[in-house]
This record gives sequence, structure tokens and C-alpha cells, in this order.
Amino acid sequence: MSHQTTAEEVPPQVALRRALSLFPTGVVALAAVVDGAPTGIAVNSFTSVSLDPPLVAVCPARTSTTWPVLARATRIGLSVLGADQESTARSLASRTGDRFADIAWRATEGGAIHMDGAALWLECEIRNSFDGGDHEIVTLEVIHSEAFPEVTPLVFHLSQFRGL
Repeated sequence: MSHQTTAEEVPPQVALRRALSLFPTGVVALAAVVDGAPTGIAVNSFTSVSLDPPLVAVCPARTSTTWPVLARATRIGLSVLGADQESTARSLASRTGDRFADIAWRATEGGAIHMDGAALWLECEIRNSFDGGDHEIVTLEVIHSEAFPEVTPLVFHLSQFRGL
């Protein structure tokens, strides 16, 4: 059986973004206390890299003004958001206002911030950074993890937040 597709007259980046939206991803909050204030962003470009040593990777956009601040943190918390945390993801992705208003979070002794209600918490240190075009590819070493398997994760698919 063959599949027929129609070509659209759209810029290549828009077409690729639409195509990649077919791949469901988790939604991860990256957060830390920096200069005494909570700082964080939401990303959906997150993956496991290695078990020995324990490494994960994220890809923040080069246009982010928050990532350079977060990158100064000693420890960064990664929270795989739960299905009921769409408002947390939207708040952390906003460009204005207090991103942490109405979000329940906790900081570790190292300054990593974890979101209450997440499916997974990772406390990490930046290991390496690589050129990734319009994004930066950052590997992080996992120092500590805490899983909450009863929490259904939030998923980003077809440019929408969804639960599993």
C-alpha cells in the first residue's frame, strides 16, 4: 500500500518543524537557584545519553536569554513534568512575568530546583556543551535521581501538550 503526500509551499524550517512534531517528546523543566532567585525554562529536547557515566542531554535554543543564566548554576534540576503540569510548562516557557508564580517547587542544597508533581527529578551538573546549530547541545552528569512512577508524564505531540 502506498502513501501519497502533498507538498506545501512553506519554508524548509517550518516544514521540518511540522514533520518533527509527529515525534512525541516529554516536557522537562530545567531550573536552579541563581543569584538567590529561582530561574528556569521548559524544554522538550531531552534524552538519556549514558549510564556509565550517568549522562543526559538537553538542547536549549541559542535565542534563550534564560539558559545563559541557568548555565552559571552549580547544580541544575531537571523535572520530567506530569500530565497535569501543562500550566507549569507554559509558565516556564513564557517570556514575561514571574515564571515561578503558582508553581510548587523545592530546591536542593546544591541549588537545583525540582517541580512538585513531576514524574522524575534529576539533579545534574553541566559536563559539556556542543554546537547544535540554532540550539546548544548540553550534556549533564546526573548526581542524584528520584523517580515517581505513579505520575503519568506530560507529552508534547503535534505542537500540543497531551497526557499518555
